[in-house]
Amino acid sequence: MGDAELAARLLDPLPQPTPGASATRARLAWHHGDVDGAVAGLQEAVRRGSGTRGERALLGRLSAEQDLLGDFTPHLDPVPGYRPRGRTMLCAVTNSLPHTASGYAQRTHSYLAALRVRGWDIHAVTRPGYPVQVGRILARHTDTVDGIPYHRILPARLAPTATGRAQQHAEALLRLALTTRPAVLHTTSHYVNALAVRAVAEALGIPWVYEVRGLLADTWAATRGPAALASSRYQRFQRREARALTAADRAVTLGAAMAQRLAELTAEHCPDTPTPRVGLAPNGVGEDYLRAAPTRDRARATLGLDPEHFLIGTVTSVVDYEGLDDLLRAAALLRPSVPALRVRIVGDGVARPGLEHLARELGIADIVTFTGRVDRSDAPLHTAALNAFVIPRKDRTVTRAVTPLKPVEAMAAGTTVVASDLPALRESVRHDTTGLLTPPEDPAALAATVLRLVTHPDDAARLARAGRQWARAHRTWDAVARDADARYCELVRDAPMTAHDVEESPA
Repeated sequence: MGDAELAARLLDPLPQPTPGASATRARLAWHHGDVDGAVAGLQEAVRRGSGTRGERALLGRLSAEQDLLGDFTPHLDPVPGYRPRGRTMLCAVTNSLPHTASGYAQRTHSYLAALRVRGWDIHAVTRPGYPVQVGRILARHTDTVDGIPYHRILPARLAPTATGRAQQHAEALLRLALTTRPAVLHTTSHYVNALAVRAVAEALGIPWVYEVRGLLADTWAATRGPAALASSRYQRFQRREARALTAADRAVTLGAAMAQRLAELTAEHCPDTPTPRVGLAPNGVGEDYLRAAPTRDRARATLGLDPEHFLIGTVTSVVDYEGLDDLLRAAALLRPSVPALRVRIVGDGVARPGLEHLARELGIADIVTFTGRVDRSDAPLHTAALNAFVIPRKDRTVTRAVTPLKPVEAMAAGTTVVASDLPALRESVRHDTTGLLTPPEDPAALAATVLRLVTHPDDAARLARAGRQWARAHRTWDAVARDADARYCELVRDAPMTAHDVEESPA
């Protein structure tokens, strides 16, 4: 919702039976993570007879969300005699190319395309209702991108509740699996995808892999403050994630920091279950990205940028935890000693208006450019134009655990990387080897780190070369797919070739 504090102040003087007030109170409680309080308030309004039609509908939706955060599981009957096809995988994802060009969608495609090169027959399928729900009204039931078919689940009527959609999701996945006949299933976070995929895997008797790219509850809590960590919504969401991890035949994640976070999560929420085996499937770059990154001079000529400027910046989602306010404050400190300094922030997001105001307040608006969102295919161009690619992330639970793709892409483009000294970023940015690390939320330290690159250009060039070599050696999609291929082959080899054999009737 919008301004939660303002909503709370406006609600305070209203009598409980005021029409519509219970719905607003429920949304406010849900916003703060009070799942049971939100539902109970609506139930009381309905019991009193003061609940509006809209409040009764909201009660149905939130009650289903409450069940989904609880013990709800889709039900599918076992499929007798199912015979999978070798080296065939069905991957269930939230969204995909060509309708969504996010980092999530691009990672999915690069990962699957690299597996296809290794001889896997790949099918992907998106969540129910996508992409119609994001405005692609005339979407086809299958889009094929670079040989990867992305199947769509587009029912005539999408179930109105979260639990209904989860059941609908599982049933549609099973129908598709009986056509494509996968030997292994793969899905990505969050746990709602895992619920559907687990149900299908158990119905068919085949293994499934759960890939955790991030913990959505941590991202949610990062926008609400420390109190959110104790909320029922946060705790139940994390418990469901832990259960999905322990139920999967194999779990994978982006880096060692997240793997440690997942081990802690399962120990807290599933203490009686063995710690799951979590493999690594890090972010990578493809040969297309490596070929697309031009030299700095060529990139600047293409973008119309002054070759004499010392350009620092980033290509990112413009949200608070990225720490771009610290980048602007560092730039303000640097400006007197670095007249050629310019800042370039490529991307868009909810934090942009506040950052534009901060730039004016600091007196550096004339040297800061906010480009807005650009096509992902142009990201290598914008990255290569920078003298320093800066990742000034705040110190938050989500930023300590989630390993982003951006430092790897910047290294592959041959740009020196400066990043906050956080566990997830240390996995790719090795201080004074593949880049430079600086204390998070410390603009003065960030300014000093950037100044080092300004005054020691040979050092900056050394770091850029080393970063590019490391990315090429360790973070290509071919290397990631090689490990994934071995993981799937191990799972398929250990699984029975025929699941749920038909029982013979007694003579």
